[in-house]
Amino acid sequence: MKKRDKVDLIINILETLFPNPSIPLYHKDSYTLLIAVLLSARTTDKQVNKVTPILFQIADTPSKMARQSPAAIQKVIKTCGLAPQKAKQIVALSKRLLKDFEGEVPQTFSALESLPGVGHKTASVVMAQAFSLPAFPVDTHIYRCAKRWKLSSGKNVAEIEKDLKKIFPKEKWISLHLQMIYFARKFCPALGHRKDECPICSLL
Repeated sequence: MKKRDKVDLIINILETLFPNPSIPLYHKDSYTLLIAVLLSARTTDKQVNKVTPILFQIADTPSKMARQSPAAIQKVIKTCGLAPQKAKQIVALSKRLLKDFEGEVPQTFSALESLPGVGHKTASVVMAQAFSLPAFPVDTHIYRCAKRWKLSSGKNVAEIEKDLKKIFPKEKWISLHLQMIYFARKFCPALGHRKDECPICSLL
């Protein structure tokens, strides 16, 4: 199958199965989304969604969060991986937003990635989902699918992201990011994957 035909097939299947994908993380605005995405590293969205409603009752703005101690935040997020480190980053990040960005979440990659605890993937999710700016965050699910579907021979997340951005239309990046995650979780898991039953793998 030609790569163009393969890409069109993948897009059509994903849009049929997940026509209107929603962000799987509980949030209220760009700031709470940023915190939720930061918390999602090394843990599941389900676990993050258990703690964020409680956390955001305590503090849902940079000014409120900056007044909290890392220890207090850690108590709330303790079931998330790397909780001590994340608690410190959340406080530091909130203080930086107040100091350098007038309490607003910035809308550029360079500014977002300058914040404590915010790497390229986190910045990409916020750019795409909070501000509708074209980005293609690559997590473990997307990495796995890109490899199984032979869309990239990249050896790391950065190379995979670069390849996916080349082959998928820019206007599809935001929805495809979510569609691929939902697809991977339901049909293309890391363990127990049955290729003959997978709606995409079985056709490639």
